[in-house]
Amino acid sequence: MGVERIRPVRPRVPATLAYALHRLLARNGAYRRLAAYVERHPVLYRAFTAGERVTKERLFGCRMCGQCALPTTGYACPMTCPKQLRNGPCGGVSPDGSCEVDRTRTCVWVTAWTRAEGAARGADLDLLQRPVDNRQWTRSSWVNYWQGRDEGLSVAHDAEDPRPVMVDRT
Repeated sequence: MGVERIRPVRPRVPATLAYALHRLLARNGAYRRLAAYVERHPVLYRAFTAGERVTKERLFGCRMCGQCALPTTGYACPMTCPKQLRNGPCGGVSPDGSCEVDRTRTCVWVTAWTRAEGAARGADLDLLQRPVDNRQWTRSSWVNYWQGRDEGLSVAHDAEDPRPVMVDRT
């Protein structure tokens, strides 16, 4: 079995549209009940997760980490970074913005910055993403989000107080 090479992906949906869709799917009681129902039925959960995987993979290059950072990265999936960096680019981004690992691709963080700034969400990139919980790979990030399991995935820092401050991503 060979090693899969991860390549940075340019999202196919404008960031402004993705943010608008996210607002429609924002956590609420109805979605929480839907997520609980889906989880209680394994066949339905697998179908729901497969639909999420296909959709998000095609639109954003989603890697199904189960802890989605798309709303805080201009809807450019940081897991498509060959180094899987969730908190900004490595030191190897070239002056033209290409990825250090794959010079034929734009660094996912350059894409994230361009998209977030274009949607007036540049401050989202200042949020720190917690490390990935590898137990969540292949799980539905929508179900996790609606169930409140990804609370505190993004944290901010106060200039006066360096301790992390929890942030709601909605």
